[in-house]
Amino acid sequence: MKPLIEITTVPIQIEMKTTNAKLEYARGTAEMEISTDKGGLQIKSRPIRVNIDTFEARNSITPTLARSIEQAAQKGHQAAYTATAATAREGKLMMETKLGEEVITKLAKDAYKENIRDVGLDFLPSVGPEITWDVGEMNIRYEMDKLNFDWKIGGGSFEFTPGDIEFTVTQRPEVLIKYVGGPIYVPPSSDPNYEPVDVRA
Repeated sequence: MKPLIEITTVPIQIEMKTTNAKLEYARGTAEMEISTDKGGLQIKSRPIRVNIDTFEARNSITPTLARSIEQAAQKGHQAAYTATAATAREGKLMMETKLGEEVITKLAKDAYKENIRDVGLDFLPSVGPEITWDVGEMNIRYEMDKLNFDWKIGGGSFEFTPGDIEFTVTQRPEVLIKYVGGPIYVPPSSDPNYEPVDVRA
């Protein structure tokens, strides 16, 4: 006897779609500004300086009033000292005079010789100028140009995209039951192809 029912199962169908994770890096921007500071050359020069002081030289020719008074006072002192010394010397000679010596004649000759030595000749100016000098000086200063670099860097950024799994059910599971037998007659004897069952066996 053939089976009357045919059972068929349809399995589930699942479609899986995956997206890989990824890490993306966005580069930063960089800017640079360049500026220049100008240098330069500086030269400072001071030539030699000669100082000539002619005060004393001019005073030896045409002295000032104060210097004239000072010189006259010095000459007066010197004349007083000279006269005192001469008087003392003459007095000593007269006290030691012996008979027959010509003391007066000797004193006159000595006085005459003194006057001859003092002829009043002098070189003018009697004092030379005082000369001094300041040493010359030269300073050189050189400064190179300067370059200034200003960097402006923007920070980079990372972007992470996580992975993804997508499930899609394309076919649902099913159980198909199909009747494959013939028609069922009630009572069975109404079946045109009915054959009585032999129950004796």
